[in-house]
Amino acid sequence: MIASPSDLRPSNRRAIRRGRTVAGLAGFTLCLATAAFLWQRSTLIDPPATTIVTDRHGNFLAQLGDDGAGYGYWPVERVPDRVAAALLALEDRRFWTHPGVDPVAVARAFYTNLTSERRVSGASTLAMQVARMQHPAARGYLAKLSEAATALVMTQRYGRDAIFKQYLRLVPFGQNSHGIAHAARWYFDKPVEDLSWAEIAFLSAIPQSPSAFNPANPAGRARATERGRKALVRLFDQGVITAAELAQAEADLDRLAPREHPTRPPEALHAILHLAELVRDEPGARVERVTATIDLELQARLTILARQRLDALRAQGAQQTAIILADRRSLEILALVGSGRYAAADAGEIDYALRLRSPGSTLKPFIFAQALERGDIAPDTILQDAPDNGTGIDNADRRFLGPLLPRQALGNSRNVPAASLVRLSGLDRTYWFLESLGLHDEARPAERYGLTLSVGGMPTALDRLVTAYGAIANDGVLAPLRWYREQALPAPRRVVSAETAALITGFLADPMARLPSFARMGSTEYPFPVAVKTGTSQGYRDAWVAAYTDRYVLGVWVGRPDGRPMGGLSGASSAALIGRDILLDLYKDEADGQGDGSFRAPPGRHPVSLCAATGRPADGNCAQTLTEYLPDDLPPAAISAEAPPHRLRIGSPLDHSTFIRNPEQPPGLAFLPLRLTADSGDGQIVWYVDGEPLQVADNHDTVRWPVEPGRHRIEARLPYGDGGSRPVEVVVR
Repeated sequence: MIASPSDLRPSNRRAIRRGRTVAGLAGFTLCLATAAFLWQRSTLIDPPATTIVTDRHGNFLAQLGDDGAGYGYWPVERVPDRVAAALLALEDRRFWTHPGVDPVAVARAFYTNLTSERRVSGASTLAMQVARMQHPAARGYLAKLSEAATALVMTQRYGRDAIFKQYLRLVPFGQNSHGIAHAARWYFDKPVEDLSWAEIAFLSAIPQSPSAFNPANPAGRARATERGRKALVRLFDQGVITAAELAQAEADLDRLAPREHPTRPPEALHAILHLAELVRDEPGARVERVTATIDLELQARLTILARQRLDALRAQGAQQTAIILADRRSLEILALVGSGRYAAADAGEIDYALRLRSPGSTLKPFIFAQALERGDIAPDTILQDAPDNGTGIDNADRRFLGPLLPRQALGNSRNVPAASLVRLSGLDRTYWFLESLGLHDEARPAERYGLTLSVGGMPTALDRLVTAYGAIANDGVLAPLRWYREQALPAPRRVVSAETAALITGFLADPMARLPSFARMGSTEYPFPVAVKTGTSQGYRDAWVAAYTDRYVLGVWVGRPDGRPMGGLSGASSAALIGRDILLDLYKDEADGQGDGSFRAPPGRHPVSLCAATGRPADGNCAQTLTEYLPDDLPPAAISAEAPPHRLRIGSPLDHSTFIRNPEQPPGLAFLPLRLTADSGDGQIVWYVDGEPLQVADNHDTVRWPVEPGRHRIEARLPYGDGGSRPVEVVVR
């Protein structure tokens, strides 16, 4: 006998009601959780598109962006009708009519699998495949049920067009290729819109089993071809293609030759890694195919030349080299050699073209350019290469060449005149100018380096150096290096006048101006016009050369990974040899070894033969003459009639110096030496401190000034007349 609810006690009735409420809440919660689960799983995921990189001629370099999920995932904005017809003919014929799950296919699969006692058909629609590709799981009935439910929600949520595009983006095509757009480029080097019927049928066969239909092996290619025929027959049966198109496509299918899987060229690995970093950092851009500016054939040639020369220099302590070659006008990178070999030996994995090292004298052209631009010097100004220069800088060879024209001072790479120019133009101003050229981006003050800016005390990298030399080579206009055609770059900007750039180019391209420090017919001389500058860091740790011609800008570095000294290898005896090998190879096919043309003369100037020792027009008593370019409105006769200006220059102390007094020293015994530079002429002068006369002295005498705490202004003036030095400010603490 069953008790009715009325026969139950009140407490039992309440328990039943609570049980029903709990069951209802549990069911409602389960429904909400299921809905949330399906909503989350039905969200279309946009995987990042990877990038195929080719060189400037279309040769494969690399694929970028693989994080273990394979390559491709290129979105298809508009699905070509032929591609849609072929894929749906094999994968989901009723795609446009079912709600995400095909009941007819499910019934057929259930019956086939039941009667054959094994799994023959899966009945997966495109929407179900998208669900599985976005959330892979072990095969089974529970996973299939989840895919089906997700496909229903996904189709209602996004519509069939979006589902189809997502399928075409995610579907695997073997060899780690995903998506029809990537597969078209990967196998046939075509955009998906240009695929033929045979190519479409072949690709549409692969997704059913990318490993079994892998075109990389003959058996897989044969299976894909056979299934492609099936697709073509179905298309014919559906009236999509004609009998003539079917016959042509089947014939093309037999002759089809998908591209072999290319590999990354080992000699371009550093360039590829740098390109990957640049493409990844491209702001707001999705770049699926990148055309690098590198010439792969040229890259291989330069790599061989660099290795041959480096191997010959190893006995003298050289272990690594780096090279950057750019087109002069466009500054497109034609080759990047980041190390001698990309291997563990000698830390070859490091890209030395992008590492900060001491540049030696390769910064001097920019110091001279600034002085010319500001009017601190002119081409006929005499610079003193002499001891007691007040800079604390000495020449590398411990010799002094005396009075020099700027052309000679730069050509001979003299440290003393370069340091004097830094002092003359101003340390902070020079530091800022080097920053404006992209040679550094440091926040540290200029005082950290002081006058060592003139001899490479401030580190820079080879790519920065090539960029800066590119500005001088391109008439004073600074532009960034271009690594790939699609790269977004800032607009070029002028850093010096075309006149100054042409003067510096003339200085660097004149082999006579390098005498006597650099012998004729050495590593810096060519049978065609080349502007070239070498550099050697302190202790022979880094050797450099920067050069440009009518077509190229070239930078070469030689050194050691550990930063230890090499065996006396300078820029001229190592890096310049590699640079010469490269440029001679680049111009080997030119008639008579000549390039397309010489460098242009500075605009608005005419050539004048000057006496190297005086800067005046040459006469019969001049021991050495050099051709210099002077303004058209200043004829030689006017120059010879004028005496060189008398100019006082303070050598010590340096402008904007700070001195700390010894607190244990008695007052009145702390002195600061005051002296002029060696090129300040003869005679007497008056030293002034804070506007008050301190002492009358001979030009070559050193005056001792008893220092006092505070900020002070120091000047040297002639006893009569208005001539005087530029004031120097110092701080005493």
